[in-house]
Amino acid sequence: MKSVRGTDKHNRVSTPAFLLNGGAVSRLLQAMDWDSSPLGQPDGWSAGLKTAMTTLLPAQAQIVLFWGPQYVALYNDAYCPSIGNKHPRALGRPGQENWSELWADLEPLLRGVRETGQTFSARDRPFYIERQGLGETAFFDVSYSAVREADGAVGGVLCIVTDTTDRVRYQRRQAFLLELRQALPGLEGAEGIERHATRRLGEELGAARVCFAEDLGDSQGFSVAHEWADGVPSMLGVHQYAHYDPALHPALLDGQRVQRSYVAQAPELCATLHVPVLRAERLEATLAVHYHAPHLFLEDECLLVEETASQVWAAIAHARAEHALHMLNESLEERVAGMLAQREASLLQLHEAHKMELVGQLTGGIAHDINNMLTPIIAALELLRRHPEPARAERLIDGGLQAAERTRDLVGRLLSFARRQTLKPRLVSLALLVDEMHELIARSLSPTIALEVHIDPALPRVMVDPNQLQLALLNLVVNARDAMPENGRLSISAGRDGEGPQRPVGLAPGALLWLRVADSGCGMSDEVLEHCVEPFYSTKGVGTGAGLGLSMVQGLALQSGGGFVIGSRLGVGTEATLWLPEGDAGATLADTPREVPRAQRATRVLLVDDEALVRQATVLQLRELGYDVFEADGPGQALALLDQGLAPDALLTDHVMAGMTGVRLAQRVRERLAGLPVLVITGYANLTPRELHGFEVLRKPFRQEELAQALGRLLRDRA
Repeated sequence: MKSVRGTDKHNRVSTPAFLLNGGAVSRLLQAMDWDSSPLGQPDGWSAGLKTAMTTLLPAQAQIVLFWGPQYVALYNDAYCPSIGNKHPRALGRPGQENWSELWADLEPLLRGVRETGQTFSARDRPFYIERQGLGETAFFDVSYSAVREADGAVGGVLCIVTDTTDRVRYQRRQAFLLELRQALPGLEGAEGIERHATRRLGEELGAARVCFAEDLGDSQGFSVAHEWADGVPSMLGVHQYAHYDPALHPALLDGQRVQRSYVAQAPELCATLHVPVLRAERLEATLAVHYHAPHLFLEDECLLVEETASQVWAAIAHARAEHALHMLNESLEERVAGMLAQREASLLQLHEAHKMELVGQLTGGIAHDINNMLTPIIAALELLRRHPEPARAERLIDGGLQAAERTRDLVGRLLSFARRQTLKPRLVSLALLVDEMHELIARSLSPTIALEVHIDPALPRVMVDPNQLQLALLNLVVNARDAMPENGRLSISAGRDGEGPQRPVGLAPGALLWLRVADSGCGMSDEVLEHCVEPFYSTKGVGTGAGLGLSMVQGLALQSGGGFVIGSRLGVGTEATLWLPEGDAGATLADTPREVPRAQRATRVLLVDDEALVRQATVLQLRELGYDVFEADGPGQALALLDQGLAPDALLTDHVMAGMTGVRLAQRVRERLAGLPVLVITGYANLTPRELHGFEVLRKPFRQEELAQALGRLLRDRA
């Protein structure tokens, strides 16, 4: 920029209006010698340029206008910090004069806008710029738009920029530190940590050398055991601080970062940064970063080196301490090896004895209850075979079915306890469910027990398997009844989280409701309360219970995404609380009972099960319902039938089969017959909705009514 003319009263009066209201830059523009600028005197500027300046100068956004074929730069006060020491000499001068270091990058962008009239924009666009003497990579959000003359021609390019350098550098610094923090625990030993950290920091900064210089403790020297170097001589070994700078050690001891130039002493180094690592006011080490070319140390780079030094040296010190402890433990282990071996042998024997005791309790409890239930089934079937009189057949069949239902109930409790039951969660109203069970609950209680129900019908519904919840509630009611042999009070209540009992620790986040069964019975001792939810733990007499009730309740709650808490006091009573997740409005309501559906038309069903007895029984049930059944003893035979041209209307498949699961078979079949209704039959697998891939599930054992309902619903939905 050339000399500035005097700002006498006459000049101030004659200043063009479009150069006013712009702060410091406006004053510079008013005082400039425009004869030396390609733009000439402001009075001769085009209308488009004058209008642009009227908008540009008072704006708070960072704006620079490149005008004409030489891209003469005009900008406002807000833009000045973005170009640093290029201001004010860049004002009114061709862009190439002052943006020479990035002109090969910038000029094509400006030319593209000027020639096409189309706007160019970018976020966090990098530019290599010299605005503080030495060059640096800065980042900007940019929008370059065409400014048109009165005749429609593009006169210049208006650039609105936002300097995002600080944010981008901060994000990159944090990303680097996070990556380093995650990598350090997996590295082997202090040496591995040091090698990895110095290499990564050197690559990130583009340095010539990065190393930790460990202080020798004599205020004179330091040693370098490992380094990352690129194109510079090795620095491994022992060195003196004074050889590089007599003031280096005192500054580091004072906790200062030190930036120096050592060109005279070591020509291969042009710039260095030293960051101290202090502990208890003692200098332990220095993280050194060396460059073999002139380098501008930005504040962000210095912070990165400081944080890396602190983080990595702490990891190195920890690894060294662990190694020392390991060496100490090796000698210690030799001294106590005999004692430990003897102790481990004793613990192993105790563990085996305890395990066998638990296995005995488990198998004994299951065998006792299942044998009790199998006895009437076997007896009924034998009597029917020997004496098939119609008069007694109905009574024997009813007894056998009742025993089979009790067996199915016991298996369901076992699966719920083991959290392996495939639940069918639905939206359930607690008030409606308890109301529907009211008569059953009342009949389960003694006439001397008062029943109270406090559940607001307006409570949100919960997401749970309604059948399993009814079974759990009935278990809690029966337990409460047994705790009140003479008289008492049973209360069933429910509410939202925060409106009653305190939410248990450890439950998954989300909205929950609680359902509580409280009694005024004898209560439990601390010892009984500690074990009451363990499987097969029961205080009742032999043959009166399997000891799975509370285990099943807990299993249902946990598998449903909630929790179960039980509290009790001797002589006061017991409170058992189920926590269940609140359902969303879009979930499926509990199924309502329907009439047993039969096949309404000729319907082909492909049944796949590798258990012959189960398959034979299911075939008979389906044919009695009016279905045309094609059976396969496994996935291989099922796929072969499809290859032969079978086109079923529905697929029923067992899940657990040799070679391929039922879900996988269903996926294979769906690849051939898209949209084919599929019913997966399972007796054990804990199948999640994601694992089921949208297929419906029927749990074993099942009645013909349940099979008919499930299959009828599938075919009805398809229709």
